[in-house]
Amino acid sequence: MDETNQNDYPALKAHYKFTKDDEALLIQMKPQIESLTDEFLEGFYEFIWSFGKTADFLKDEEVLSRHRGKIREWYLDLFNGTYDISYFLKLYKIGEIHVKLGLPTHYVNAAFNYVRVFTLGHIHQHCLESENLADKVKAFEKILDINLDALTSSYRQEEMSRFLSLSPTEKTLLGLLKKTSSYFNYLLAGALVIVAFFAVGLFGYDVYLLFSGQNTIEAGILTVLGSLLILWAAIELIHQEMNHLRGGSFALEGFLTLAIAALIRKILIFSLSPAKTMDVVLYGVLVLCLGISYWLITHRASTLKK
Repeated sequence: MDETNQNDYPALKAHYKFTKDDEALLIQMKPQIESLTDEFLEGFYEFIWSFGKTADFLKDEEVLSRHRGKIREWYLDLFNGTYDISYFLKLYKIGEIHVKLGLPTHYVNAAFNYVRVFTLGHIHQHCLESENLADKVKAFEKILDINLDALTSSYRQEEMSRFLSLSPTEKTLLGLLKKTSSYFNYLLAGALVIVAFFAVGLFGYDVYLLFSGQNTIEAGILTVLGSLLILWAAIELIHQEMNHLRGGSFALEGFLTLAIAALIRKILIFSLSPAKTMDVVLYGVLVLCLGISYWLITHRASTLKK
């Protein structure tokens, strides 16, 4: 345990303006909270099982039972009225365990949101006629935010320790790689804009061929639709890259969309020629393979979000 964490808990409470009055209000609410603990635990585990990866951390009944006991203890301790060094040492220890297990901070934040919504709802329900309802709500909000701050501090320390453990050469190389990656991302964004302009030109050229009579009406309409599809995919890919530049993940599915659009345009054109039947079949197989790849990527992404 970091010695700094052991000594900074009074400052942490002061930063949140957590006072003796708040402690007294939390103690007042403890009897009602104790009667709700089983309901809380039932809803809490139903909530975290929806994450999808909870089973990776709660692997069997023994671990689940032990975890359930710890969650019950932690939840009731929110209202025990004693928030000294022992209390904060327990919080920091919980945070360290989360880091060692590799539990994403997203799960911690989402779980705290459930605790907040559940408890505030019951505080309003049981303390509706209380003159100090607003103060009780504020007291609970403070202690919950203090807990979240203490738990996530372990993640911040882990990130800092990893960075500080790097040699000067490694730090310099890491900074250089980040800058290089940033430059290439902007280059990619610029290239996508150029592609979009070419797609506009392709659409204009297909419209020209249609109205000049160089293509039949059927062929002209199909090629125009194919060009529009490519233009739409290029614009969508630009939006995905913009999200990536803002810090989002790299959207491989955007490139798959553009490839699928280009192949569909080929299929639309070749479908008018009986001699191109085999080409149409091959392109169709390629579209199917790309479509399956697109589905696998997007399905996995949606599963991870859950």
